Parts: sequence; structure tokens; C-alpha cells
Amino acid sequence: MTAVPRAPGRPSRRGVLRAGGVGALAAAAGGALAGCAADTASGVGADGRVTIQMWHGQNDTAAKAMKGLATEFERTHPKIRVDMGGGVLADTMLQKVTAALASGSYPDIAYIFGSDLANVARSPQVVDLTEKVRQGPMPWRNFHAPAREAVTVNGKVRALPALLDAMAVICNKKVFADAGVDLPKPGWTWDEFTDIARRLTSPAKGRFGTGWPGTGDEDTVWRLWPMVWDLGGDVIAEDGKSIGFEKAGPRALEVLKRLAEDKSVYIDPKPGSEQLDQVFLSHRMGMSLSAPWALPDIVQAKLDYHVVPLPTFSRRPVTISGPDTWVLFDNGDARAEAAFAFATWLTQPAQDSRWDIEGGSLPLSRRSEDRPAWREHAARTPGMSVFTDAVTTARVRPVHPAYPRISRSLGQAIIAVLLGRKSPAAAVRSCAEESNAALLIPR
Repeated sequence: MTAVPRAPGRPSRRGVLRAGGVGALAAAAGGALAGCAADTASGVGADGRVTIQMWHGQNDTAAKAMKGLATEFERTHPKIRVDMGGGVLADTMLQKVTAALASGSYPDIAYIFGSDLANVARSPQVVDLTEKVRQGPMPWRNFHAPAREAVTVNGKVRALPALLDAMAVICNKKVFADAGVDLPKPGWTWDEFTDIARRLTSPAKGRFGTGWPGTGDEDTVWRLWPMVWDLGGDVIAEDGKSIGFEKAGPRALEVLKRLAEDKSVYIDPKPGSEQLDQVFLSHRMGMSLSAPWALPDIVQAKLDYHVVPLPTFSRRPVTISGPDTWVLFDNGDARAEAAFAFATWLTQPAQDSRWDIEGGSLPLSRRSEDRPAWREHAARTPGMSVFTDAVTTARVRPVHPAYPRISRSLGQAIIAVLLGRKSPAAAVRSCAEESNAALLIPR
């Protein structure tokens, strides 16, 4: 949905696979496929236990948290064993799962980015959870609306929510104080944002007002959607045959054009936005458009910060949530039932609040927010309430097979504007040509 380096062991929400390179990836692939191929006929071992394989996609602290939860689940559910070996980090999970499905050896649960769900869900091996989520202990109706919408494809529930977030602006108080600029307040506008960014910028001090990912990936794109929605646009038009931001897109991109012309935006050329985080933490950037998973690094760096809702054009609150998902795959009835039991257990308030605290996300439901552990965590984490409040006005990207193509095309349009290569109107026209072609492909 991260100069002070990233703290050892701290997960990166959009981090890329670092250590080991291609060799490590290949080794993980071989081990994972071999591990999940065993006993697919019945799913029940000689000891009567069902073993399920989970590709959790997490790194460092988040991986440790998930393994701790799995251990607790096994203690309270002795007939189920959770194998967390194999798999890859979330950024390369789509490719991994696609290859596994093609080979016929796939896990029982995998962590899939919400923007990739629609394409993964086209596989007949993905379990349809539509009926199951409305019975038993599943807290489906208590989930926040973005969590439910992000796992629903064409009216069917094709995954369970794994993570919930929301976007806001995190301000570096030292940068504001040094520049003599007042901190923004809720209800501010994008005009005020760009003006503040200009006033915070100091070429002599190597300081920028704000930053934006410059790789053209989803990290570049998702920050723009709240502007589009606020202006009355949408990702896909109502007819489903064209983009819904041909009018709103150029006006939204004018904000980025102004930032670029003012030289008040730091453009991060590397995936993962880690340089953006480093610039912010080293007091060389005043405002970061980010999500709650950025707060652990900021707190650990002892940086004095302020969180404020996103600016808008209309002064009405709007933001984006980018939920990620647990996708369940059919390896036979026994394993599918065991996988659903584990995934359901993870979404219960007690486990969800623990995962949110340790993994750096937001509660999936109000019931999770009411847990004492979460209330204590939110009370000692300045600005957390801004993110939890933002969920009530958050929208999600459409769960549509063409979304990745639209995202790639819009990402290139954003970069073209940030680098001064195209006007906002020309950039959206180019985006529309490619995106509309993708939308016309029968799915």
C-alpha cells in the first residue's frame, strides 16, 4: 500500500525481493512445488492430520508474526498442520502462483495483491467462497466495506481479506518548522497541498515538499485514484468498455504537473518507494502520501510527525484503500476445508488485531478495532486514528481483469507528466488508447 536506513527486520509493504537473486527464487520455487504435491488425493496424513500449504508472501517481522499465528492455530486445531515453507514475497507472488497453477502443483492459500485478484480468480482451481462466508464464524458482515469489495469478483467472493489500509498524508514536523510553514488541517485542498509543497522546497538544502514513485507501477498509480474519484471520474466507465477518467484524469494530473514545474516533488526512480521513505526520514521531504504501514519505521526513527487526511478538490473526504487477499485453492475437500478454517480463524477479531499490530495494517472490522490490544496500539501511535477514520470514506480499485493493463498505462502517463514529456491531456489520451483496447478483450 519505507538519510535513515530501513530498520533491520522491518517489513516493507511493497518491498521487492532482494537477497539471493534468481537462484534463491528458483530454489524457493522447486521446494514449494515439491512440498505441495504430496498427498493431494485425500489431504489426510497417516496421523489423521490435514496439512495445508500457505504462501504467506511476508518478509521479516510480518513473516514472524504470521508464523506465530500459525503455531497458535495448530495448538488449538490439532487436526490441521500449516506448512509455511515455499512461496515467494508478495511482489512476485502472481508469477509464482501462475506457474504453480500451470504445473498443477499449487498451495492451499496464497497472499495475492488486490489488484491481481481478478486474473487469479479466473482459474477454476480458486475456491468460490460466496456461500461459505455467510455461514459459521466468518465475520463477513462486520468487515469494512473496502475489505468486502476487494475480494468480490462479478458478485462472487473469490478470496478473504488479508490486509486493510488507507491513504493519508504524513508530515515531517521538523521540515515544516524549519520552513516556517503551518501544518495542514483536515478539509484542505490540492491547491493548498501544492502551495505548501512549494513553500517547503529548498534546493539549497536539498529539500522537497513531497514525493512520488517514478517507476510507473501500481505504487505510482494508486495515489492518483482519490483525485479522479473526487472529480467525478472512475477507473472504468459504466459501460465497461472504456476508462472512466478521460475528463477527470487531466485535471488530476495537473496537480503533478504543478509539483514538477515547482521542482517540489522528489521522483523516486526505484521500485518499492524505499528512497522516498529515506528522504522523508532524513528530513529532506516534508509530506509523504502513504499508509499506516509507514508508521513503524517513522516511530522507530523517533521522527516527530503529523498525520492529516488527503487533500481534495471538493473538501469532501475521499481516500483509497488497497486491501490484499488470501486466495484459497482447491487441493481436495479435506485441504480446502482446512484452509478455509485457518483463513477464517485469521480474520477473527483476536487474531486480526494481533496481525494488524505486528504486520502494520488496519483492522478489518469495528470488532477488531474494539479489541483492547488494538486500542492500546492506536493510543500510543500518533495519527493512527486518522487512518482508521479514513477507511469509512475509502474506495477500492475495481476487481477487473483489465485493471493491470490500465494501471500500467496510467503509470506511464503519470511518469510522462512528472518528467515534463507530455501534457496531462496528451498523457491521458495515450493511456485511453491502450486501456480501452484492453477493456474490449472478452474475459
